[in-house]
Amino acid sequence: MRGEQPYSCGLGPALEVIGGKWKALILWEIQAEPRRFGELKRLVPGISEKMLIQQLREMEADGLVHRKMFHEVPPKVEYSVTALGTSLNQALGPLADWGETHAERIGTVRQRREAHGLSPAG
Repeated sequence: MRGEQPYSCGLGPALEVIGGKWKALILWEIQAEPRRFGELKRLVPGISEKMLIQQLREMEADGLVHRKMFHEVPPKVEYSVTALGTSLNQALGPLADWGETHAERIGTVRQRREAHGLSPAG
């Protein structure tokens, strides 16, 4: 556990391993099949190479992702989801459904806020 933080509920440890903008998207993309680094870079638009490397390393350290290296020229590396990662992905499914249901409303509210120069907290 990072930082030995006490948790008041299960959201703490879940958000600790999936926190941020990219990890859930990466996990989602490797759920169906193993992916190479270049594939992930294309499938997760907007992520920098440096950030993708960092996120994959953290996810591997947390046991969500398995990194398999093939000894060939040029070197080939594939990333796949572990059983722990699969269980987290299943938990993220309802959250993704919620996001799809409310995406338009959230976007509209955020656009209004930005148009009025308000911060996210309002």
